[in-house]
Amino acid sequence: MKTNKSILTPEGMYSFAGKALRPCFILAIIVILAAMYVGFFLAPVDATQGNSYRILYIHVACAWMAMLLYVVMAIFCSLGLITENRLWPMVAASLAPTGCLMAFLALWTGSLWGRPTWGAYWVWDARLTSALILFFFYLGYIALQNAIPDWRRADKACAVIGIVGVINVPIVYFSVQWWNTLHQGASITASGSSIHPVMLWALALMVIGFWLYTFAVTFVRLRSVILERERNQEWAQQLALKGEL
Repeated sequence: MKTNKSILTPEGMYSFAGKALRPCFILAIIVILAAMYVGFFLAPVDATQGNSYRILYIHVACAWMAMLLYVVMAIFCSLGLITENRLWPMVAASLAPTGCLMAFLALWTGSLWGRPTWGAYWVWDARLTSALILFFFYLGYIALQNAIPDWRRADKACAVIGIVGVINVPIVYFSVQWWNTLHQGASITASGSSIHPVMLWALALMVIGFWLYTFAVTFVRLRSVILERERNQEWAQQLALKGEL
């Protein structure tokens, strides 16, 4: 049997994802634990917020991931429409649940930080509202993906949500600059950082750890999606016969 092991094909990606997911999981655990140690034990107490600011290591990392993953998801949606390569919509569908989780964690940890800082768990602030809309875009994508039995039609319909929804990402990011909001501005910009170096290291490690986690869970989910959609292909049936799924 002639096989196509290119990583740009479902068969090749299935094989690659199977090899990469375990190292990504292990590295994710190590890096996230290191980030938590640096952020919760080595980083100094904030002069204004005290120790309550430490939840921002998780909050900021999740918020960045939620925005970046939606952009990446939209790119794969676009590639699927342009190239008609059936792998790209699978990747987009596999990224969506993790992006949705990151968006939820960003909102949840933000509310926990907001209570001692603002005196309220939630305010209809421009940043918070646009972040909530981003979360709803993720939910809409996932719901539509599961509502349409024909995955080809589902991919095309979901691509519309993915591409249109990406317009909200710069709104989330620049909302604190465009409007008068309670949410504090960015402490890290292109011109430099205004936070303590140890705090910056903790945040950087957390972002790296979350990326590794995203790769790991996306690979697990992607392998399931590939098998479900390619189950009638000869290579998938051969794997089933050999018990190598």
